[in-house]
Amino acid sequence: VQLQAFGGGLVQAGGSLTLSCAFSGRTFGRYAMGWFRQAPGKEREFVSVVTWSGGSTYYGDSVKGRFTISRDNAKNTVYLQMSSLKPEDTAVYYCAAKMSGSDFDRYAYNYWGQGTQVTVSS
Repeated sequence: VQLQAFGGGLVQAGGSLTLSCAFSGRTFGRYAMGWFRQAPGKEREFVSVVTWSGGSTYYGDSVKGRFTISRDNAKNTVYLQMSSLKPEDTAVYYCAAKMSGSDFDRYAYNYWGQGTQVTVSS
């Protein structure tokens, strides 16, 4: 499995950004897809997950109400729409894929993308 995340960049506080993650190498629809982020000096943090069908989504408390995850199984792509961005959202964002295990536990994810930097200026 290969995951490639892109769409990061520099944005002002209050702005919006959409990340994309392209999946290849296996049947995309069999995997739950998650987004995690890691700021300098901090642990990798759960951001959001969407189940294999797209029927259920979950969010970390710090992004709930501001971020929206979605997937397009026809395009083998998962998205993270981020709005009302804050400086504390600054981090490297990673997409990840898993077939089983906890949605919120990074160690349950089998495959990871390379990460894309999001920087929110105040």
